[in-house]
Amino acid sequence: MTGAVLTERQRKWFATVLANLETNTGRSLEQWRAVMETCPETAPRAQAAWLKTRFGVGANHAAQILDACQPSDAPGWDEPGALRAALWTDAASRTILEAVERIAGTHADVISGQRKGYTSFSRSVQFAAMRPLKGGKALLGLKLDPAESPRLSPSLRRESWSERLTAVVELAAPAEVDAGIAALFGAASKNG
Repeated sequence: MTGAVLTERQRKWFATVLANLETNTGRSLEQWRAVMETCPETAPRAQAAWLKTRFGVGANHAAQILDACQPSDAPGWDEPGALRAALWTDAASRTILEAVERIAGTHADVISGQRKGYTSFSRSVQFAAMRPLKGGKALLGLKLDPAESPRLSPSLRRESWSERLTAVVELAAPAEVDAGIAALFGAASKNG
């Protein structure tokens, strides 16, 4: 696993989203900051939904706007360590993440990136992601057909990670990150 947090393709994509913000939304980032001061919502998902409903802003531009409107002391995308610490506060969930990261480290060119709501795993594109669950558990999303394993379920909930991750598995302990999960992670990595 490399030390980068974004693939080159992802870096270019994020730069393009930001560069096209004004063209695609009709407002500059500074204008969006002023708009967000009028937002009645306080939770990020509700704010993103408000931007979509009220202004037709898509998820990617909403993420850019919300990131720019965060308090200066809140960790940003360029602070993966701080984002990780803020997300993976439960020690039990974090040990499950660390078990999956050990598997990721056995695959060449896998980049682990930290987002506000999940940890991603990519090669040229994202093929897996994890987020903590209540009770010391974690959810692993994979770019696989759920029919590939009885351990997998279809991703029915709209996750903040890529909709390409169509299969999920709930992990309750690091011991569940076994050879079967390693094989599924490896299969998904071929899709990244």
